[in-house]
Amino acid sequence: MRATRKQQDYPTDHFFNRELSLLRFQRRVLAQAADKQVPLLERLRFLCIVSSNLDEFFEIRVSGIKEQIRLGSRSAGSDGLAPTELLERVSDEVHSIISEQYELLNDDILPALEAEGISFLRRGEWTEAQVNWIREYFQREVSPVLTPIGLDPAHPFPRVLNKSLNFAIELEGRDAFGRDSGAAIVQAPRALPRVIRLPRDICQHEYSFVFLSSVLHAHVDQLFSGMNVLGCYQFRVTRNSDLFVDEEEVKDLRASLKGELQQRHFGDAVRLEVADTCSEKMEAFLLQHFMLGRRDLYRTPGIVNLVRLMQVPDWVARPDLSYPSFLPGIPKGLEKKRDVFAAIRKQDILLHHPFQSFNPVIQLLRAAADDPQVLAIKMTVYRTGTDSVLMEHLARAAQKGKEVTVVLELMARFDEEANITLANRLEEVGVHVVYGVFGYKTHAKMLMFVRREEGQLRRYVHLGTGNYHPRTTRFYTDFGLLTCNEEIGEDVAEVFKQLTGLGTATTLRHLWQAPFTLQSNVVEGIKAEAAAAAAGRKSRIMAKMNALLEPETIEALYAASQAGVSIDLIIRGPCALKPGVPGLSDNIRVRSIVGRFLEHHRIFYFYADGKEELYLSSADWMDRNFFRRIEVAFPILDPRIKRRVIREGLRAYIADNVQTWEMLMDGRYRRKSSRGTRRSAQALLLSDLAGAS
Repeated sequence: MRATRKQQDYPTDHFFNRELSLLRFQRRVLAQAADKQVPLLERLRFLCIVSSNLDEFFEIRVSGIKEQIRLGSRSAGSDGLAPTELLERVSDEVHSIISEQYELLNDDILPALEAEGISFLRRGEWTEAQVNWIREYFQREVSPVLTPIGLDPAHPFPRVLNKSLNFAIELEGRDAFGRDSGAAIVQAPRALPRVIRLPRDICQHEYSFVFLSSVLHAHVDQLFSGMNVLGCYQFRVTRNSDLFVDEEEVKDLRASLKGELQQRHFGDAVRLEVADTCSEKMEAFLLQHFMLGRRDLYRTPGIVNLVRLMQVPDWVARPDLSYPSFLPGIPKGLEKKRDVFAAIRKQDILLHHPFQSFNPVIQLLRAAADDPQVLAIKMTVYRTGTDSVLMEHLARAAQKGKEVTVVLELMARFDEEANITLANRLEEVGVHVVYGVFGYKTHAKMLMFVRREEGQLRRYVHLGTGNYHPRTTRFYTDFGLLTCNEEIGEDVAEVFKQLTGLGTATTLRHLWQAPFTLQSNVVEGIKAEAAAAAAGRKSRIMAKMNALLEPETIEALYAASQAGVSIDLIIRGPCALKPGVPGLSDNIRVRSIVGRFLEHHRIFYFYADGKEELYLSSADWMDRNFFRRIEVAFPILDPRIKRRVIREGLRAYIADNVQTWEMLMDGRYRRKSSRGTRRSAQALLLSDLAGAS
C-alpha cells in the first residue's frame, strides 16, 4: 500500500519556485567558469557542465511544465506560479544564462586557451596544409557515413534524435531528377567525434582542434553536387526524456521499461537550438516542424552544444591548467589491516569521499566474495557505472555459491538501460535481482554481509550518502559508514526484507526510513529544537543536502526560527525556503557551496539538549525523497565519528569563505567575501585527509 500524507496549504509567499531556484544554481556553476582563480581547463569544464545541466533541465523539468500546459492544468506549485507564467520566466532566465555563457566562452575562455597554445580553429583561419588535411579527413572519415536527405514528398523530414547534431541546408537549383525542394537535412552520426585534433606538424600550437560542424560546413557543397548551397545551419533539438510506466497496467517492469527506452530519443520537442547565423526562414521552418514557439528557440553564437568540449581538458596534458591531482587517503583503521572484517569489528569506520578512498568498500566486497565464512550479500544499486568492479565481485560471490541479492533500481534516470543490462548479467550467474517496490524508487545506499563467526551469524553493513559508483566517488563529496553494530544490522536486514518480500512496515530501532518515518522524524527533530528554544534551553539545527523543497519541513523550520533556534542550512541546489525574512526566518542562514567537487552528502544535525543527534542519509528534504522513494537516514552513534562528521561535513562548510554563496531573502545569491584568511572547506579536507599524487 502506497504511503500517504495529508496535503496542507501554506502561504505561497513562503516559498521560492523550484525551477527558478535550480536555474540560480546554474548561475553559480557558471560563476566558476568565470572565476580566474579556477584553473583554465577547469573553467572550460564548468562551462560545459552548465550546458549538460541545462540539457537535463529541459528534458525533465521544462518538459514537465509543458505537459501541464498541454493538459490544461492551471494548478500552481507551493510558490503560486501557474505553469504558463513559470514557462515564460524559465525561458527568459535560460536565454540570459546562455547569452552570458557564450560571451564568457568567446571573449574570455577561448582567447585565454589560445594564449596557452590550445586553439579551436575557425574555417577562415585554416592554413593550406590544414585545409588539405581536413579535406582528406572529410572524404575518408565523414562523407562515407553521411546521408543527406533532400526534403520532398518522397523524403519527409527525418526523425531527429534527442540532443543530436544536425544541419539544415538551404539550396538553390534543380538536381538530376529535376527536384527543387530548397531544403535538406544532414544528420551527424553519433559515431563521429564532434571535436577533432589536428596533427601537430601542421599547426602553430601544440593543441589545435576543429569542430565537426566546421568540417561539414566547409564541404557541404560536395553532398549536393550541382546545387548552390545558400546556407548550412547547425541545429539541435532537446526532447521530453521522462519515462512513463503505468503501474496499473504493467506486468513486467523490465520489459515495459525496455519499450519506453526505445522512444526516449523521440519524445516531444521542448527546445530548439540553432547557430545564430541561421536564416529567419529556416528558423521558422524548424520551429513549425517541431511544433515549438519563439520562446523555445535558443540562438547560439558558436557551436550549438558546448557539452562537446567536456573531454578537451582530459585530452590536453597541461597539469598547470588543471586542478592538482591527489591520492585519496585511507582511514587509520584500515591502513595496515589486511582483514577488513577485523578492522570493522574493532570500531566503526567513516569514509569521507573523495578525500578518502572508496577502495575499502571494494576491498570489503572482494574479501566477502572469497571468504568461505560469508554466507550472504545484499546490496542496493541505483547508479554504479557500466563496468563496475563491485558488480564483478557480486557475480563472483554468486558463482562461489553465496546467497547474493541485489535490489536494482531500474528507474534510475538516464541509467535505466545500463541497469537493465546489469540485471541480465547478474541473473546469468545466479544473483537474485529484484526491483524493489513498484512506484517507489529505491534510492537508499545499503550493502550488507552475513558472516559466520564463532558459531554465530554477524552482520556487517556499509551505509552511504552516495551511489556505489567508483568513478563518481572521485568527484562527489559523500560519507560512508562501515559498521557491525548489531541493532543497525537488524534495521538494514528489515529494510531488505521489505524490498524483496511482502509484509507491513515494522518499527526500526535506529534508521529513519522513507516513505514511512523519515519526514516525520525530521519534522519532529525540528519541532523538538523549537520547543527547547521556547523553554530557554540551548538549541541548534545544521543540515546539508542537495535540495530543500518539502513545504511542511520548511514551515517547521520557519516555526523553529521564530522560536529562536539558530539554523544553518547548506543547500547545494534548489531551495524553496526564504532565509532571513523578518518575523519569518530571521535565524535561518542558507549557503550553497560550489567548487571542485560536487557537494553531495546529506547531514542532519539536532542539538537535542546536548545529545547532538546526527544522521546521514541519501535523501534530500523533498517530496519525492520523503514520500515516493525508499530512503534511509542512519545515525552516527560513535562519539569519535560524530565529532568528525560535524567538523568535516558541517562546520568546515559553514566557515568556508572561498566557495560559499549566501542566499538572500529575495532568492538571489551573493558570493561570500574572502577577506582575511581564505578558508575553503574542500581545500582543507584535501589537505587533512588526502595525499599528493
